[in-house]
Amino acid sequence: MLTLASDPNNLNKVEQLVEKLASRYQLNQEKHDSLLISLTEAVSNAIIHGNKQDRSKTVSIRCAQVTDGLAIRVSDQGGGFNYNSLPDPTCPERICECGGRGVFLMNQLCDRMRYTNGGSTVEMRFRL
Repeated sequence: MLTLASDPNNLNKVEQLVEKLASRYQLNQEKHDSLLISLTEAVSNAIIHGNKQDRSKTVSIRCAQVTDGLAIRVSDQGGGFNYNSLPDPTCPERICECGGRGVFLMNQLCDRMRYTNGGSTVEMRFRL
């Protein structure tokens, strides 16, 4: 488990974790990149949107090997959000907007993703 203070400068620690996981599980470049983008986005969302960059709050990352691959859970100490009401970033009226694509990207890059704890935890699965 890795616990980070809610400071965007800590995102470099996510990259270090991904490098360790890539080495341990001998990930190919595609899986490495999918994991890096998804995990960076999840932690960034937890820091910025979940914990509102409150450095007294933490983001925890748990990784576990499961039968079909790798399970990663990112949790923040914020109030969560309604993940079912996120606007579609691919619809024509939103296509030129900055931001709002992270959850969409994570969903595309993970083999399975779900939110728990009212949206303050995201669980991602990657097949290995």
